Amino acid sequence: MTHLWVRAEQRPHEERVGLTPEGAKALIGKGIRVSVEDSAARAIPIGGYAEAGCEIVAENSWPEAPGDAIIFGLKELPADGTPLSHRHIMFGHAFKGQHSGKALLQRFKAGGGAIYDLEYLVDEAGRRVAAFGYWAGYAGAAVTLKAWAAQGRGETCGPVGVYAGKEDLLEDLAGELAPIGRRPDAIVIGALGRVGTGAADLCAALGIEVTKWDMAETAHGGPFPEILDHDLFFNCILARPGTPVFVPRAARVARRRLTAIGDIACDPDSDYNPVPVYDRATSWEAPVVRAHDDPPLDVMAIDNLPSLLPVESSRDYAAQLLPALMTLDALNHGVWGRAKAEFDRHIRNTEGG
Repeated sequence: MTHLWVRAEQRPHEERVGLTPEGAKALIGKGIRVSVEDSAARAIPIGGYAEAGCEIVAENSWPEAPGDAIIFGLKELPADGTPLSHRHIMFGHAFKGQHSGKALLQRFKAGGGAIYDLEYLVDEAGRRVAAFGYWAGYAGAAVTLKAWAAQGRGETCGPVGVYAGKEDLLEDLAGELAPIGRRPDAIVIGALGRVGTGAADLCAALGIEVTKWDMAETAHGGPFPEILDHDLFFNCILARPGTPVFVPRAARVARRRLTAIGDIACDPDSDYNPVPVYDRATSWEAPVVRAHDDPPLDVMAIDNLPSLLPVESSRDYAAQLLPALMTLDALNHGVWGRAKAEFDRHIRNTEGG
């Protein structure tokens, strides 16, 4: 019997999960055994999984799971260096030369396990079958807007935290904007994608006028002085060879209205960073980096934005992923076979391979 083991997340501020109780019930109905670790942080209560028929197991007990169990989590495993013998479904961040990714691959090589990387679960046309992009855009726009409102108070954006739902988030933002006396305007690049749609929807919910750009508007390669004529800029496309620079370093001292950037794609370490006015990711504790003081230019670049809205983002992502999970009993074929081939290709190229 195929056995899916849903582990508790260990990363701080991470309350998301990739399987809902409703999805678990569907898997069990197909004959898949589902074990779910208890968790003090998960946004969806454990009781729903128990009612769905899942086996409830101790938090962080996955290392002792049966050898044939498939361990399912979202974010990184504890970096303790131990060999990994299980098959894992997760965001590995191990296939693009990342330092931590190389160490993770070595652990799988030592233990004989494998990653079915969630970023590389694709259909026959190469399109991802599930992504958190919409809620990354929504939350990223929200934090950037908080940064803009803080500027209006003569401050820098303070720490952010989890919201019970998007209505709570919108209420909080409306309260921060009220004393400012006006709404900013914004420009979104990548507006036709999931991330850009989420950013634009957050703005629309708060009555913020949005200029929506995508490939057609950026095909000429720049420069893009229009970006500097908006209060807010949201970058919603991943950096890659050929990506133009949207906000050059010179923009820091240029005449501009722009004072807050949401680099939701968050590629500060890339050679192709389209927003090179900053050089490091930001955090929940310090959501922005100040790229210039007078006038201010703050950049938001948090790399786990959907975690601010863990209930909505979990339910959305889990619904997208469930059809693939329903085929776990055919792990060597389809979406899972393609993901395993990607892992095999990279494990062969690890040091000592």
